[in-house]
Amino acid sequence: MIEKINLNNILFLDIETVAETADFGELDDEMKELWEHKTQYQRKEDFTAEEFYDRAGIWAEFGKIVCISVGYFTIKGDVRNFRVTSFFGDEVKILKDFNNLLNNHYNKPYHVLCGHNAKEFDIPFIARRMIINQIAIPDKLNLFGKKPWEIPHLDTLELWKFGDYKHFTSLKLLTKILGVPSPKGDIDGSQVGHVFYVEKDIDRIVTYCEKDTIAVAQIFLRLRREDLLIDDEIIHV
Repeated sequence: MIEKINLNNILFLDIETVAETADFGELDDEMKELWEHKTQYQRKEDFTAEEFYDRAGIWAEFGKIVCISVGYFTIKGDVRNFRVTSFFGDEVKILKDFNNLLNNHYNKPYHVLCGHNAKEFDIPFIARRMIINQIAIPDKLNLFGKKPWEIPHLDTLELWKFGDYKHFTSLKLLTKILGVPSPKGDIDGSQVGHVFYVEKDIDRIVTYCEKDTIAVAQIFLRLRREDLLIDDEIIHV
């Protein structure tokens, strides 16, 4: 029962990813060939491998993380706050900082991570990029050999599915139907690569990522039939 989980023990998160290089031409010949093979089914005959490269950020083998935003509740008596912070910039530093956060502050059995579609995307992506960058995976992300019910993470998409595994609901749709303030600003996920490589506006991406993290927390509150956060309760640190 999610109502019994202590909110103070949950780390909410969201990541933003982009293609590892600004354009397809920067890949070496072998990686170009591997990308063409990897995406053959998704592209069909509609796109060339080069035209499809703007979607490389969704694969950990061809993408990289440019921002991880996290949020956590601090509840003392009647005072409830939700603190949000982000790791951004160099990917290795992002991963090491996030690793340190988990190892130092979210390393107990009762600690859990929570994101939207995080079990399928965010968490595996982070773990794979840690391996690629030769960073030790923290216990909370080391899921080898664990059964699905042994994995210490929450997923608002999974909670909303209620066992209907063919069903997908976007974060934007779920916030709308649950009456949660929309997390989206002036960009969406498909534009993150352009904002990163062309506009070079990481602050805009961080704001977008933090809004998603807050939205995940809001959905979790709604699933527990608790009051949504108001602006005064949200603290950016």
